[in-house]
Amino acid sequence: MFEVLIAHIKNKVDLSEVQEARLASFFISKKLRKKQYLLQEGDVCRHLSFVSKGLLKSFFSDEKGNEHINMFALEGWWISDFNSFINQEQAVLNITAVEETELLLISRDDYDTMMLQIPVMDRYFRILYQNSLVTKDYRLIVSSGYTAEEKYSQLAQNNPELIRRLPHNLIASYLGLAPETVSRIRKKLSLKK
Repeated sequence: MFEVLIAHIKNKVDLSEVQEARLASFFISKKLRKKQYLLQEGDVCRHLSFVSKGLLKSFFSDEKGNEHINMFALEGWWISDFNSFINQEQAVLNITAVEETELLLISRDDYDTMMLQIPVMDRYFRILYQNSLVTKDYRLIVSSGYTAEEKYSQLAQNNPELIRRLPHNLIASYLGLAPETVSRIRKKLSLKK
């Protein structure tokens, strides 16, 4: 489980064997069953979570109870309600397992200690945060300026694993489309092949 995290870190920054060994002391492991909550709206997000295996979704519900998916997290991705984690305030997001999932969790205190004791981790997370901002900006452009088919095509091109592993209703929620629209687009694209 820890090997996935180490490989992810080493893909972004250099990590010595001593630093690698020290990292393990900051994390705890957790397993989730399908549909089990990692975080519920109103709770405080106590951990930043790294997905070693499985798939999670982050979402909020509107006043009518409709889910609006904020993001998915596959193997090698981090997930949290970041505002809640950093500020230790009530979460506005829910996080649940779409599949059976294995996680590595780090608490806020351990996160801060890790950053001080292993400075290269500060660089690692800075790279992740920069990439996250770029991705969120791009997602905003796609969601407001692209057609339904273009939104689906962009997701399929950039994250084919999500298209393969997710049911169309979750993809629809993430893209802000009706499930029928996603079914129609999938059918149309399969006929083109």
